Amino acid sequence: QVQLVESGGGLVQAGGSLKLSCVVSGRILSISTMGWYRQAPGKQRELVANITSGGRTNYVDSVKGRFTISKDYALNTMYLRMNSLKPEDTAAYYCNAQLRVGDWAAPLHDYWGQGIQVAVAS
Repeated sequence: QVQLVESGGGLVQAGGSLKLSCVVSGRILSISTMGWYRQAPGKQRELVANITSGGRTNYVDSVKGRFTISKDYALNTMYLRMNSLKPEDTAAYYCNAQLRVGDWAAPLHDYWGQGIQVAVAS
């Protein structure tokens, strides 16, 4: 069974920092692109940042220069370092991974974590 488990969320003052982690476990044969998404109340889920298997990164404009996505291949863990947090960063953050599971002939599928809350107080 594949699991994506996020940690590191919480409440922080504006200007503060948090580091989210996402650990991927299970019978995983390969990991393609991984990413962080967020969803604020009343808004659609949006991509925050992603990182390809080759290490190429992509960020939504609103977090460029403040957030850094990274990955530890050996630990199957992805991180999101969030600096200079703003109240508008408040949302539930979700880990996403494109995984090949169980069989090398199987296609890549999207898997999601359960989400973790980040709240930034003004």
